[in-house]
Amino acid sequence: EKLKIRDAIADITLQQVLTRAREFDVIATLNLNGDYISDALAAQVGGIGIAPGGNINFVTGHAIFEATHGTAPKYANLDKVNPGSVILSGCMMFRHLGWNEAADLIESAMEKTILQKRVTYDFERLMEGATKLKCSEFASAIIENMDA
Repeated sequence: EKLKIRDAIADITLQQVLTRAREFDVIATLNLNGDYISDALAAQVGGIGIAPGGNINFVTGHAIFEATHGTAPKYANLDKVNPGSVILSGCMMFRHLGWNEAADLIESAMEKTILQKRVTYDFERLMEGATKLKCSEFASAIIENMDA
């Protein structure tokens, strides 16, 4: 297949990536536009609290996996925020290392926890009948579902 490059204005790209996401594989843009686009796309799967991130050098094999959101200092030490982004970034790392069984176990337990409506505040406010958990409680619930 050929590499297709499309030059576009950020506002129309933001619309198209939300309405025709399957047409995009890679988006190369400036930092600010990338922030807008990545946050909008993260909202499609639940928000930045659950969107994982990975930067992989396919030439050397070196990689780093991290949450896609910022640091949010106002939430420091409150045991409140959704740890999903970091957890799923860890799953991406496991897959990169070939540890697919570990990634599957964690992802399955996390999905089960969310389906049980045992979630952090960012999901709780979007889900009818959900139980709001602290960050640490959500992590513990995932671990419980790994053992179940």
